[in-house]
Amino acid sequence: MKSYDSTNRSDHQALAALRRQHQLILNAVGEGVYGLDLQGNVTFVNPAAAAMIDWDMQDLIGQSMHRVLHHSHSDGSPYPRECCPIYDVFQRGHVQRVTDEVFWRKDGTCFPVEYISTPMRDEHGELIGAVVTFRDISQRKWAESVLQQTNEDLELKVQARTAELYTANEQLRELSNLKSRFVSMVCHEFRNPMNNIALSVSSLNRYHEQLSQSQKDQYLLDIKENVERMTQMIDDILVLGKLEAKRLCLNPEPLNLVDFCRNLLSELPAKQGQLEFSGRHKPLIAKLDQTLLRSILTNILSNAIRYTPNGQSVCLSLFRHKDQAVFVVKDDGLGIPPEDYPHLFEPFHRGKNVSNIPGTGLGLSIVKQFVDFQQGDIQVKSQLGEGTTFKVMLPLSLSAD
Repeated sequence: MKSYDSTNRSDHQALAALRRQHQLILNAVGEGVYGLDLQGNVTFVNPAAAAMIDWDMQDLIGQSMHRVLHHSHSDGSPYPRECCPIYDVFQRGHVQRVTDEVFWRKDGTCFPVEYISTPMRDEHGELIGAVVTFRDISQRKWAESVLQQTNEDLELKVQARTAELYTANEQLRELSNLKSRFVSMVCHEFRNPMNNIALSVSSLNRYHEQLSQSQKDQYLLDIKENVERMTQMIDDILVLGKLEAKRLCLNPEPLNLVDFCRNLLSELPAKQGQLEFSGRHKPLIAKLDQTLLRSILTNILSNAIRYTPNGQSVCLSLFRHKDQAVFVVKDDGLGIPPEDYPHLFEPFHRGKNVSNIPGTGLGLSIVKQFVDFQQGDIQVKSQLGEGTTFKVMLPLSLSAD
């Protein structure tokens, strides 16, 4: 039989071998591991733990690990030991897992960690300390931050793209409505003058012998007016197309605006004395696009004549304000309903009170775009049933594009 001493020596050797094996395993672990006694002082620490907090292993033995690496929150505020989950195992005796705290290095910097504090018991089940295992999760936090930022950026891009698609969809819907209104307007506005022309031609053919010369002349005049009406509509549509395609050129030239206004009034079809000019007698020279100016004033004056009943007067005024020529057209006509104001310059929009008075709803849209094209401004004041005043302000000098 083996002696007691040899048996005891064998047990000590086995225990030493086991401790060396445990130490080798502990040293090889990549995570930080340290042990605490019931007072919270370090009983052992592995190289990974010491390296992560920049301490020598031997300097940590016997120290309060809470004071070494867990003394403060990430914002620098104190972290009382009695609130620390690591030491809570001494009170409750069960494992604590934490994923959102920081440990502090010797140089005063901190890093995010996740850790597990596990109670350590002897062979009798008595609590003798705790083992803490922790890992530096800086890289993971950085990756999570990058992923979060990427997701936020992607979400913003998705929102922006969704808004763009919504806007494009609204524009397509508006364009579709505009096309429908255009087709409806063209069919209606072209059909009437064409019907009038067909009726006049038919009457001239059937009753040529019975009609007097004045009656024939009236039929021909009606045909001419209806042709001019259709021609004007075609011109307006072509102008809108040029504006839309940005193919309209600006051709400014010196104009005597007083003579221009007087000549324009003499050319417009109106009853005797219905059109008046006021505001200036001395020449006012400006460098403007004559074609665009003629279209602006003709459209506004034609509307004023069309919507002013019983041949009441329509007045065109001209004056200078600083570096601008100001044209004012005032009538005593139907006026504009307030609900039509927001749509006044939209293509094909017509006032709710125009009834069966002919019109395409293109004129004011063209006016607004011609005024904008010449860096000008247009203002409208109207009183329902009492009349309307248009004020157009254009710079006295324009440069060609």
